[in-house]
Amino acid sequence: MRWEITRSTSDTAGQFFEAINVLAPGFSGPPLHTHPFAEESYEVIAGTLDVCVDGAWQQLAPGQSVKVPPGIPHTLRNPYATEVRLVNVHKPALEFEPFFRKLQALVVDGRMGLPPKNFQSLVLVSMLFVAHSKEIRSANPPHSIMRIVAFFGKLLGYRL
Repeated sequence: MRWEITRSTSDTAGQFFEAINVLAPGFSGPPLHTHPFAEESYEVIAGTLDVCVDGAWQQLAPGQSVKVPPGIPHTLRNPYATEVRLVNVHKPALEFEPFFRKLQALVVDGRMGLPPKNFQSLVLVSMLFVAHSKEIRSANPPHSIMRIVAFFGKLLGYRL
């Protein structure tokens, strides 16, 4: 998964943050999560996207979209053989831009894989979620577990 920022926080005076997300074929998605204080939306540009909102999976084709209200558990995935491109918006912008920039840097630097499949990746994603708990909280695994993993990660010397 990668992001191409199309409207930054400063471009919108903090009203929203917008990016094109590109999901590789077979991408299993982020953990089930919520955004406590922001709405998130997905609009598919190319490919087919599976989105889970509040426990219900739906399939989105190009031109289709979904909005996720604040506090509702959700995730997405691309189990198909073709790449998915979508417009992703978070309203208000809060600190989503620094969150995604740090996430992208960790992945590009090879320090973290998505989804996390090793201990280091699990620790780093937990630390990132905990550092940005106003923007994003894991629902599964529970946020409390990520806080514990992040705490021990810091004790072990991991840094974002």
